[in-house]
Amino acid sequence: MSNPDVDRLVSLLKVLADASRLQILGLCAQAEHKVDDLATALALKAPTVSHHLKRLRELGLVTMRADGTQHLYRLDEATLQRLAKTLLAPASLTAAAPDPATYADRVMASFLVDGRLKTIPAQRKKRAIVLEFLARELERGRTYAEKEINAVIGQFHDDFATLRRELVMARLLAREAGVYTRTARDTAFDPHTDDAGAAA
Repeated sequence: MSNPDVDRLVSLLKVLADASRLQILGLCAQAEHKVDDLATALALKAPTVSHHLKRLRELGLVTMRADGTQHLYRLDEATLQRLAKTLLAPASLTAAAPDPATYADRVMASFLVDGRLKTIPAQRKKRAIVLEFLARELERGRTYAEKEINAVIGQFHDDFATLRRELVMARLLAREAGVYTRTARDTAFDPHTDDAGAAA
């Protein structure tokens, strides 16, 4: 989703996040209404209703037509359907998500200073990104002694013991009989989302 589309979706949700505006849309979906009629039905002042209608018209959700000196408002069903079909479609919402690689880059930029980790992230999601970064420093198909693993991790942080255990827990590193190997995983194991029986 392009930035203008994201901005429009945000504007739409902000406008609809108001009970009075939703009630106005509901009444305008039933029939045309004058400002005074809407004000009476909702127990609101006419200027307040006019303000709400202005916001709804800016998004094209209601139409207005003149009837003498009065203005009549009705729901624009075509616009509502178009917005639901485009802005609220699953594909559009997915496209609004930030690029995971960009997020990972931002995390690493905030924790990696002069080639060293300034700290081990406390937040699980950020810690996983750091562990995935460390795992990429290890070769698949090669076995490592614990001392060798410590040397690789120690380049980035002094607490190599904690990070080594975290790599094993994340299933990015396997340990058997004191020998370590890089697993086939590219992402850290997350017990909240991964199948508990997934192979490392």
